[in-house]
Amino acid sequence: MSGEIFTHSGRTRVAGVFGWPVSHSRSPRLHGYWLRKYGIDGAYLPFATTPEDIVEAIRALPKLGFRGANVTLPHKETAFDAVDDISPRARRIGAVNTLIVQEDGGILGDNTDGFGFLEHLQASAPSWRADAGSAVILGAGGAARAIAVALQDEGVRRVVIANRSISRAEELAKELGALEVVAWEERGAALKDAALLVNTTQLGMTGQPALEIDLGALAPEAVVDDIVYAPLETGLLAAARARGHVVVDGIGMLLHQARPGFEAWFGRAPEVDAALRDFVLAG
Repeated sequence: MSGEIFTHSGRTRVAGVFGWPVSHSRSPRLHGYWLRKYGIDGAYLPFATTPEDIVEAIRALPKLGFRGANVTLPHKETAFDAVDDISPRARRIGAVNTLIVQEDGGILGDNTDGFGFLEHLQASAPSWRADAGSAVILGAGGAARAIAVALQDEGVRRVVIANRSISRAEELAKELGALEVVAWEERGAALKDAALLVNTTQLGMTGQPALEIDLGALAPEAVVDDIVYAPLETGLLAAARARGHVVVDGIGMLLHQARPGFEAWFGRAPEVDAALRDFVLAG
């Protein structure tokens, strides 16, 4: 693909990503790869947009001829209130990461984080089943919320949340319902009946403190998933792998969550494969 030259026309389909900052986002690289791979006359651009300007920027999308956009931190919750319509899953999560400009000019807000998580989990750990046991989620932020909703919708009967701030975990449980909250100090003990452990915190990320957790209570067949992808092999995944667990890294969630938006904006269902993974990681 590196030798191919693409030019834009008056029919170019345009989308992008809003964030503050946005320079760290790998979405332009990801969507740019697909645009070139499929020979689509399209563009996907990063927009560094302040919290003060985000609502105005979102509302301008139809007027500027955009097909839509992604929304990343810190705008996901603000975007929820800036759109004309909300998908059922975004409504449950209470945040938006994908904007789709519809035929009538209205803006639909969706959240594909949970979709991306499940798609990557099922691709990387095909032996995992929703009815195999409980799921323990570390963290209570936006990613935890999206993943909890996705797991509930998939049929996991018991979802346990452990967060350093128990009040935030309790608030999440109250809003979503059917979540069990345990104290952060009890996170290791909560693994006893778990079939899935998911880290959604920044612990273990490059430049952040390590995630400390005793995996001794975790059944050998349980799956361990860490949505952190810098580094790709976190301390949690290394420890789980050494114990013989199936492990799932964080980059695939990023890749799969992008699929619905790309299809809506550019008219092609994209493929997530090893070449895409390597390309995005190299950026």
